[in-house]
Amino acid sequence: MSRIGNAPITIPAGVEFKVENNVVTVKGPKGELKQPVEDCVTFKLEEGELTLERVSEAKDHKAKHGLYRSLVNNMVEGVTNGYKTEQELHGVGYRASNKGQQLELMLGFSHPIIFELPAEITVTTETVKGQPPLVTLESADKQLIGQVAAKIRSFRKPEPYKGKGIRFKGEHIRRKAGKAAAK
Repeated sequence: MSRIGNAPITIPAGVEFKVENNVVTVKGPKGELKQPVEDCVTFKLEEGELTLERVSEAKDHKAKHGLYRSLVNNMVEGVTNGYKTEQELHGVGYRASNKGQQLELMLGFSHPIIFELPAEITVTTETVKGQPPLVTLESADKQLIGQVAAKIRSFRKPEPYKGKGIRFKGEHIRRKAGKAAAK
């Protein structure tokens, strides 16, 4: 019995939900998202509550029951409130700027890194004196924003000795002692 799969999803006012040809479409104020699903689950919408039921007790169907419920819930949450991630650039001379959908990062390499963002994501960069530069990503698609944030972080992962690199806001990096502490 899937505890996640059995939990109902509340569909707020202003959000449109439909299933056609094994493709779930959720439309709301923040945009429209589509997700292909297999026919191992059925959707029932009653009075603003969406429930997912699996067609059989097969192991594969049990596994996908909770998965599809989580994916649809993330879609509903995304089109109503949206998702947001913030990343800080820690390091001397590290800078970030954006022009439309292009994010330009200066990360201590000999050349700037220019990263083209998907159209579904909006990016803002902020530089305040005395604080590390901040890159903010916003989107309705949780999977896409997580993938793009991970790609940006991979350009310069935080290292444990000085703490330099790109990290998520509020992320704590475990620091190591250098060679001098080994004596």
